Amino acid sequence: MDGKSSFKSDLHKEKQLAVLLDVLYQKQLKHYDFERITDLDLQRQGIDLIFTDRSSQKTFYVDEKAQLDYVDEDLPTFAFEINYQNKKGMGQGWLFDPTKKTDFYALVTAIYSDEPERYTSCKITFVNRSKLLSFLRTKKLTVHRLSKYGEKTHGEHGKIVLKELHPFWEGYLYSSTKNKAEKPLNLILKLDFLMGLGIAKRLV
Repeated sequence: MDGKSSFKSDLHKEKQLAVLLDVLYQKQLKHYDFERITDLDLQRQGIDLIFTDRSSQKTFYVDEKAQLDYVDEDLPTFAFEINYQNKKGMGQGWLFDPTKKTDFYALVTAIYSDEPERYTSCKITFVNRSKLLSFLRTKKLTVHRLSKYGEKTHGEHGKIVLKELHPFWEGYLYSSTKNKAEKPLNLILKLDFLMGLGIAKRLV
């Protein structure tokens, strides 16, 4: 599949998934109004949805991240992007990117497609971005330190154990130098661990 057809396929999958997600948001978040964002500039700032609390009128910017490469699988982890390679060199991943205005990540996992051309169920875990970044600061896991961990592998593909996190119960780094074009370095975190810390909450 070439780049253009792959991009179209990804967009199609995202639109299909959005239909299911919007139903779940309406069902589970009855005290909120939400708007799905199509403006590309806002999307680049990490805003896919704007939720508004009906009582306080307070708004929250939400960035949806979906495991569409793992349909019909229920993974216990999620990948948070630290950096990646682009034409100019090393790019800033979305987790630590100061230009992102994201308040919450809506992590979509366990996506199942029990019918043709339709996603039928999924899990949604909301992660408070500021709480997550604060936790990483307490562990001294800055973008600089995580990048240094990645550099020590000298471009090797695979799992990188961190002394700051338990690799089985909490998380680890993963360098995708062989299976991804942009060769991202991701922080892989256990969703149950984040929920236990009060950083994340399962919506459905």
